Amino acid sequence: MCTGIRFTDGSGNLYFARNLDWTSDFGERVVLTPTGYATKSPFGAVPKIQHAVMGMGIVQEDTPLYFDCGNDAGLAVGGLNFPGYAQYAPEPVEGKTNVPAFEFPLWVASQFATVDEVEAALENVVIVDRPINDKYPSSLLHWIIGDSKRAIVVEHTSEGMQVFRNDVDVLANQPGFNWHHENLRNYLNASPDFPEEVVLNQAHLVPFGSGSLMRGIPGDYYSPSRFVRAAYVNAHYPQKTTEEENVSRAFHTLQQVAMVEGSAAMGDGEFEKTTYTGLFSARTMTYYWNTYEDPAIQSAAMSSYKTDGSELVVV
Repeated sequence: MCTGIRFTDGSGNLYFARNLDWTSDFGERVVLTPTGYATKSPFGAVPKIQHAVMGMGIVQEDTPLYFDCGNDAGLAVGGLNFPGYAQYAPEPVEGKTNVPAFEFPLWVASQFATVDEVEAALENVVIVDRPINDKYPSSLLHWIIGDSKRAIVVEHTSEGMQVFRNDVDVLANQPGFNWHHENLRNYLNASPDFPEEVVLNQAHLVPFGSGSLMRGIPGDYYSPSRFVRAAYVNAHYPQKTTEEENVSRAFHTLQQVAMVEGSAAMGDGEFEKTTYTGLFSARTMTYYWNTYEDPAIQSAAMSSYKTDGSELVVV
């Protein structure tokens, strides 16, 4: 399971972050795809790399499989688990832009500079159930895509391609985004304010301390609960100025929905945990991350590498 957020600093720079929750890691690393990289796009959706891309993922068949990533134009995308709802086309569709599910983040980040451009292109896109190889079948996902101005959610289900305006800048897992958005109406009473005293008969009652108006915000790891909690924290976090403050904001926000090993088992009995938290800063073109085993925040900046080279860079 996973949770993703988007926000901006006071100058409008994008910060795009996510938790990846699973029972174990995938050997993921930070990968840079430079503009000179020769693509191996199965259906030609990515003929060449228009924008350098950096993010977290794995490399198979000399192809980057991004879990989340951002590009040199300040556009970012992250895929979150969506089983039971995601449904891809079994074969490519003639006359459409056919994008294999594994290629979708790379297609977004390497081909476009803004959410507006992506949304326009999605009108002719079909996501195809074409795995990279037998080892890695197509992951059932939906995606959050953001830039400095806004975010959208992309879901490819039995109803086909669906694109939603994400005005809360948050995504979790199933059910679909529309359900999560509607569910927020159950928490209209939640507030960070300190309440005034309440008079009951002759009793003057005051809260024990701060946080009393947060009562009702769910604290479990269930996907609907994580969506609500992330939306609440992301919406009320004070806007910050510096890069350091905004990096801190992203990691502190996602700590509120991070999964601790031993607390939530999957159907097979294995326990989920937040294997890593990743953040793309469009302000400095830097990818930040930490892992469950090593909470110290690490970073890799695009400027440290050859973004017009021909070889994938694995940090």
